[in-house]
Order: sequence, then structure tokens, then C-alpha cells
Amino acid sequence: MSIYRLRLLFITTLVFALVSGCDDAPGSSALPDTDPVGMVRLALKDSVRRNWSDTDARPLSTSVWYPATAGTRMEEIGIPTSKPVFIGGYAAREAELSDAQVRYPLIMLSHGTGGSAMQMMWLGRELAAQGYIAVAVDHHGNTAAEDAFDARGFRIVWERARDLTAVLNQLLVDPQWGARIDATRIGAAGFSLGGYTVTALAGGQIDFDQFAAFCAGANRDATCEEQSENPGAAKEFELMLLNDPELSAKMAEHGESYIDKRVRAVVAIAPAIGQAFTSSSLTGINTPYLAIAGTADAVAPAATNAEFIAQQIPGAELRLLEGGNHYMFLNQCNARGKRYVPVCKDPKGVSRGSMHQNAFVLIEEFLASTF
Repeated sequence: MSIYRLRLLFITTLVFALVSGCDDAPGSSALPDTDPVGMVRLALKDSVRRNWSDTDARPLSTSVWYPATAGTRMEEIGIPTSKPVFIGGYAAREAELSDAQVRYPLIMLSHGTGGSAMQMMWLGRELAAQGYIAVAVDHHGNTAAEDAFDARGFRIVWERARDLTAVLNQLLVDPQWGARIDATRIGAAGFSLGGYTVTALAGGQIDFDQFAAFCAGANRDATCEEQSENPGAAKEFELMLLNDPELSAKMAEHGESYIDKRVRAVVAIAPAIGQAFTSSSLTGINTPYLAIAGTADAVAPAATNAEFIAQQIPGAELRLLEGGNHYMFLNQCNARGKRYVPVCKDPKGVSRGSMHQNAFVLIEEFLASTF
């Protein structure tokens, strides 16, 4: 285990819980009689943008789940690789893509703040089993898949939307993937801050002054608070602003549009910072939109986030799952996770597996009706 992960373990088990892994757990076994799913990791970069340390292009480490050739043997994926606490599901690394004559719809996935692409595996592998290609990117500076967080990754959230657009640009021209993607059926789904990300792709624009006014009012919610994944990020970012004039100028970009018109369907799962979105941008969205949230979500309460957004987007669908909390939209947990990791402790009488199944049925029906 790296020094960084040891530090995470001692600081907070919550951050430890979000650490990513892309290999399968030792001792996993094959799952028979199911449509095989392949999984691969792509080390992409965006040459247009720099990483936060200004030493290289912005990294776009991407996980891909896809329909694999019939008969492919799968193994259960444990997350993280060392001492896993999450269960990603069954997949086959580096497997061949199924049926060379088929173009598959593509769904881009965006993880929550401080999370990782692999925390979207519960959804990505199910989409792949149903005939989609699903891709999830680790959002640089805002992901536990990297050795350290960066406060800019937590504050300059619009770079997340640009991440998905950059990945899409590369996959569509890639010799292997481009010929297998149906460019007329592209969607995006995101969890928590990933819900912001995909809403931005649909045309949602934010106003930090508006969000600050909300947070100063009586109806403020937990999205106004320091995020437990990196509680010192806000103060660290303020110090960066004082010492970096270019960073201050970059903040002016927050209200711009990051719409990607190639995205034909959007699913926001327990979306966060809903109150930052301007009403004028939400009412102007014409992309089919589904918002899903749990009724017991105290981190990004539905009333001020999912409901607030969906009520303003023309034709948007809102589905509330009874008893679900925020972190039930992470991967399922193994026995070790359930015992030691706070985000693995689900409300009594509510099954995370059932929550995933109910959410996936809603997502599948929505995508089928849209595409």
C-alpha cells in the first residue's frame, strides 16, 4: 500500500472508500450464464489543457466497459486492488469487443467529488451487459485514483465537462473504438458532482454568486459545506487565488456554457450543487433528461438539487427512490467494507443492490425511449 493510501486510511475512511482500483481481486471466480462484459483502461490525455502542476497534458485516465465476445470468461472486480472494500461486478480485462458488425451506443460516466471512474462500475458494467459502451474518466485533481487531490480540481468543476468532451473527441476518431460507436446515440450519466458535469453537457450553466446567496440563506444544504473527501480544499484554493492572477482570471469561465450537442440523453444521479445552476440555462435545455435521487439523501438533498433541476428543465423526468441515501449510488460493498467503511453502511431495510437495480431499470427505460 502506498504512503498516500496509508495517509488516507488514517485521515478518513471515507476518502479511503473512494480510492480507485482497476484490477480484479485475488481469488475471484468466473460468473457463468451471463452476457460477458469486457473492461479496459485507457491512458488518454488532453493536449489542449495542462495538468494542475503544469508538467504535462491534462490526464484523462478512462475506464471502458463493453460487450465482450460470447464465451469470454469474467472475474469479479474488487476495488481497490489491495484489500478491496467495494465490489465492481464481473468483467474480463482486455477482452475482445463483441460482433464486429455492430455499432454500439455510448454512455459517458462522471464520478462524484473525490471519487473515481471505478466507482461508476456498477452502472458501467450493467450498461455494457445490455449492449452499450460505457466510459468513465478520472477527473484530474478531483479523484482518489491519483496520488493526491488538488484544490483546483474541487473548485474549477467545469473542467469535468471538458473532460468528457475531450474523451468523446478521442474515442470517435480512435481506430478501434470509433468504428464501433454509434455517434447518433451518445448519452451521459453522472453521480453527485458528476450530476453537475452531465447537466453542464446538456447546457446547464452555473453562477457562483447565486450559489453563495443560497448558501447564505435559511434553506442552505450540505452541498454548501466543506466536502468530507477533501475538507481543506476551500481554504487551500483561496490561498492559491491570492498568489496566482491567472487562476483568478480562470474563475471567470465558470458561467460559460460547456454544452456538447452530441450528447442526446442525460441522467443525473443524486446531483450536487443544483442551486448553482441558473434558471435561464435550465429552462433552455432541450436534451432528454432524467434525474434520480434517494429520499433519504442528506448530502445532496433531492429538494434543493435533483428536484430543483428537473422542475426547470422542460420535459425532464424525476424519479425518487424511497429510503435511498447519497452513497448507495456507489458500488456495493463486501463484508470488510460494510464493517469498516462509513459510506458502505446503508439505512436499515434498504438494499444497495436493489437500489442499483431499480435505478438501472429507470435508466435503461429512459435510454431506450430516447435512442
